[in-house]
Amino acid sequence: MSCLQNKQILLGVSGGIAAYKAPELVRRLRDQGAEVRVVMTTAAEGFITTLSLQAVSGHPVHVAKMSADSESGMGHIDLARWADLVLIAPATANTMARLANGFGDELLTTLCLATSAPIAVAPAMNQQMWSNAATQVNLEKIKSIGIEVFGPGVGDQACGETGPGRMLEPDELVASCEQLLNSIQRDGPLQEMHCLITAGPTVEHLDPVRAITNFSSGRMGYAIAAAAVAAGATVTLVSGPVSLDVPRGVKRISVKSAEEMRSAVLSEVSDSDIFIGVAAVADYRPKSQVSKKIKKDDRKMTIELVKNPDILSEVSAHKDRPFVVGFAAETDDLEKNALGKLKKKKLDMIAANKVGGTASGFGDKPNALMVFNANGDKHELAMTDKNQLARQLVDLIGSNLPA
Repeated sequence: MSCLQNKQILLGVSGGIAAYKAPELVRRLRDQGAEVRVVMTTAAEGFITTLSLQAVSGHPVHVAKMSADSESGMGHIDLARWADLVLIAPATANTMARLANGFGDELLTTLCLATSAPIAVAPAMNQQMWSNAATQVNLEKIKSIGIEVFGPGVGDQACGETGPGRMLEPDELVASCEQLLNSIQRDGPLQEMHCLITAGPTVEHLDPVRAITNFSSGRMGYAIAAAAVAAGATVTLVSGPVSLDVPRGVKRISVKSAEEMRSAVLSEVSDSDIFIGVAAVADYRPKSQVSKKIKKDDRKMTIELVKNPDILSEVSAHKDRPFVVGFAAETDDLEKNALGKLKKKKLDMIAANKVGGTASGFGDKPNALMVFNANGDKHELAMTDKNQLARQLVDLIGSNLPA
């Protein structure tokens, strides 16, 4: 169960193009059991209607200016007291400046001054505005007064540019809300447990510029790390090279090769209650690594490979063995291969997914999992985004832990 269940989220929507994502964000929050009320700035009304947000939230939308009618209903003080969390998404440069300097000139900023709930902002602006010195000063100010900052991401922007300043996607914001609330209340199915997770690819160098690796983005492993924190765990993430931010509350150990990953895992495993091996570890590495770039010539080149360590098997056989969850990425015979790996490596659980061709799995595509416990009981987790899938898997792991 999500830690957002029965939580009261006040969503502030300010006037940026990313406001079009607000209805989807409301829907995702409600999917996790939260009750959501929305406050809009005047500028936000130029990007999205109050009616659309009222429809998805199930509540009247509060607009920028305080009025006698709004105060006779749920007034600004009542709203401020009602909220378990205030999330401003999108948070424009203007809204961040007002928060940084304590302005209470409209309903949203007044609520922020009046609430004792945690406040989080999801910045959304052009990359030049984000990089502007004044914005960066305001960013540090709002952090210094305890406001949490979710993102921003890096990517294509409405202006046609690419860079930092893009608002995080709704599912990423939901995961960030879960992590923030759980860091305060620390409850969930993995409460007081230490979870060790591997993620991403490994890289096995042939020479300084060439390597054997794979297409793993690390997104599934990072989503599981975030979900484990939200479920109450202390999380250590051993990660191969990826372009992902470390989830809030997660300790990351960065590695490149399978040998480095093995060393990092074995140094942490004795203090772990749960091990989740999500990383796509290379099965083989070049027998020797050349110190200089190999030059092309007319001859054929043969590369001799040697086996890499089997990290999952070593953890499963460790004297201080935790609860061990493996992953299996298969192109065919998904159930048969997953059950074979579960038995051979003596795992407690295994999560299997189909890869290759048009299958899901790699990158930011949605994913589906077929999960088996040690008894061979099967649970199918339907196709969905990886953050949602990670939450479902963590709940399933929690329900399979020994009493």
